[in-house]
Amino acid sequence: MPESNFIDYVKIMCRSGRGGNGSAHLHRGKYMPKGGPDGGDGGRGGHIYLKGNSNLWTLIHLKYMRHIFATDGSAGYENQCHGKDGEDRTIEVPCGTAVYDAETGQFLCDVNEHGQVVKLLRGGRGGWGNTHFKTATNQTPRYAQRGEPGVEKAVILELKVLADVGLVGFPNAGKSTLLSVISAAKPKIANYPFTTLEPNLGIVSYRGMQSFVMADIPGIIEGASEGKGLGFRFLRHIERNAVLLFMIPADTDDIIKEYNILAHEVLTFNPDLAEKPRVLAITKCDLIDDELQEMLREHLPEGVPTLFISAVAQRGLTELKDLLWRTINDERNRIPESLTQRDLADSHRVKEEDDFIFEAERPERSDQDPDAGGKMTWEDTERQWSDEYWEEDFIDENEDFQVVSDPDDALTKAERAKLQADADAQP
Repeated sequence: MPESNFIDYVKIMCRSGRGGNGSAHLHRGKYMPKGGPDGGDGGRGGHIYLKGNSNLWTLIHLKYMRHIFATDGSAGYENQCHGKDGEDRTIEVPCGTAVYDAETGQFLCDVNEHGQVVKLLRGGRGGWGNTHFKTATNQTPRYAQRGEPGVEKAVILELKVLADVGLVGFPNAGKSTLLSVISAAKPKIANYPFTTLEPNLGIVSYRGMQSFVMADIPGIIEGASEGKGLGFRFLRHIERNAVLLFMIPADTDDIIKEYNILAHEVLTFNPDLAEKPRVLAITKCDLIDDELQEMLREHLPEGVPTLFISAVAQRGLTELKDLLWRTINDERNRIPESLTQRDLADSHRVKEEDDFIFEAERPERSDQDPDAGGKMTWEDTERQWSDEYWEEDFIDENEDFQVVSDPDDALTKAERAKLQADADAQP
């Protein structure tokens, strides 16, 4: 398939920022040689946000920006100074974008409205300085809490076009012609199969100031679920439609057979589409006379509203829009505000994106010295504290701390006495 600006499936790597380490600084002043702990808290790491933007039509801006990294929080400082928070990153996506875990296919979230903001990855919390751990029995704690690590995750963004009516049919069924006639859309139209290679949207005006959105997707054929033709990857764009409009040409040998094939391919893609209301349009009826049209009425699927139309001859279009409008506004067919999303099935994946390998190296991170006169070490200590130091909804999985040695404690009592005696002996 040739390259196109319409990108509806992309895999990217996201990483939230790491929280800054708390400071284990001990106050030292001219007249306060041992002023006690005054280490500040570390700043939180940056978050990763998703934001809906109705001005975006595809995910092409993310196809060439595969890495979205928030910055880390800064370490705390002396005098109880709080470290700087990491910078957040906001990913703008078109409305109707669903997000999945690239490894497991688990559904994470979706963005359906303009301006809607979703926190995709949470930045690590900054560690507490040693000021928080002073007590009556431990007045000079020489340790602080390390910052919480960030979250790194490869995600898949899948765009599902938001429309009221979705067109379903074989190639050359007249879908693009219908869309070009009843809306201002200008899809490519030609007399050969698979003219449409990407979905097209059109706004259909209806009796004055009213309107609804119609989506035209590339034609599907029998065996599309097995990868024949263009496959059925574009069927994702009719999952959120209120009505499915099946289109079958009037010169078809067996209308019921073709309808059953289309219905089978749609249900193979997503069984939930069986509950969608359907309308059947027999297109190109200008090629047959009224007598043959009456004969075809006896060989139509049962239980499906059917109309004979001709987009070229402008026949039956008003009746079609009336039927679609009534079906869309039926309370039983309204699109729910919160759609139930399923995990990404293996058959719905795009192999080219799944095989994409991220080659960016993880930046090196140096130890953040709290500047307490000693060297920072990362060994585990016996000192631990309960979850009450964090918010109730947080489970602390990192029980390591910054441990800073005090030069005064490293000397024995005899060595300190000797140093003091040598200092007194100097003139």
